[in-house]
Amino acid sequence: QVQLVESGGALVQTGDSLRLSCAPSERTSRSYTMAWFRQSPGKEREFVAGITKAATNTYYGDSVKGRFKISRVNTQNARNTVFLQMNNLKPEDTAVYYCAGDEGWAVGTTADAYAIWGQGTQVTVSS
Repeated sequence: QVQLVESGGALVQTGDSLRLSCAPSERTSRSYTMAWFRQSPGKEREFVAGITKAATNTYYGDSVKGRFKISRVNTQNARNTVFLQMNNLKPEDTAVYYCAGDEGWAVGTTADAYAIWGQGTQVTVSS
C-alpha cells in the first residue's frame, strides 16, 4: 500500500515561516483527499488543514486559519503531493506534523477519516 513521506520539519523561532512537503512513497494512479494533522505530547492528533482531490476546496483548523495554507500538485508525475505553508509560527505550533490521505471525497477533520499516513516530521517553534 502506498505510504506518505513528509519533509521540511525544523527548529525555528517565533514569527518564522516553514514549508512542509508530503509525497507518496511510490507512484500511483489513484487520487487522494489529503490533509495535515499534528500531535504534541499528551494531546490528541489535531486536524490542521485539508484539501480536496481537485484542490477546489481547502479547510483549516481554527488555530491555524489565516496563518497556514495547504496546496497540492496534481500532475501525472507528482500526484497527491501536498504542501503546508506555515507563516507567523508560534510556540503552540510545536508538534509532529503528519500527512494523511484517503480515497474518499470528503475532507474529514478526524484521524479516522484517513487510511494512509506518513511517519511525521517534527516542527519546533522556540519563543
